[in-house]
Amino acid sequence: MYSKMTPITHNIFPEIEKIIKSLDTQVISNKRKIVLQPLVDFIQLKVSKKQDIRLNFICTHNSRRSHLCQIWAQTIANYFSVKNVFCYSGGTEATALFPMVARTLQNSGFKISIISENNNPIYSIKYSNNEHPIIGFSKNLEDAFNPKSEFAAILTCSQADGNCPFISGAEKRIPITFEDPKAFDNTPQQVEKYNQRSLQIATELFYIFSQINS
Repeated sequence: MYSKMTPITHNIFPEIEKIIKSLDTQVISNKRKIVLQPLVDFIQLKVSKKQDIRLNFICTHNSRRSHLCQIWAQTIANYFSVKNVFCYSGGTEATALFPMVARTLQNSGFKISIISENNNPIYSIKYSNNEHPIIGFSKNLEDAFNPKSEFAAILTCSQADGNCPFISGAEKRIPITFEDPKAFDNTPQQVEKYNQRSLQIATELFYIFSQINS
């Protein structure tokens, strides 16, 4: 009911599709929509020119918010049938994808398996039976896994925004910051707060892609 495009799902897992359909973009303030608009404009320009859309979500440790953004963006782009969207994530330093992020996504219906177990595990994250899995692991934004040019760098935390005034190869630099759920680690509110942040990110990305005209 919010979209300028008609959503055509591609075998997105039912539990994820149910969450997407329940997202309410009316909770997004007009002030926040102004923050989101540069990403809408970047995607729309690429769609209009029939060019690939590369989105690299960046935070300090590439452990929480940047992964949630990458995974929801790829999923919701598929939901709205916005073609040729390639989502990435990176950090100003590499650590590990925080296990609570994987658990939060799993609880939302994503199918997750560990490809490689080490200090920085590599995850396969699937939102559909018929789409390539998203490969999740912590990496520096300059990692070979990430694009080198013609991408939007979306800064998902204020620290990365402050520390990265220039991002090599980025076509556009867009700060869209989120509060860090890390503040609730090892507290009774941890599960709830990670889910809240995940749903906020999903809602805002739903709004962004709902504004795109094919």
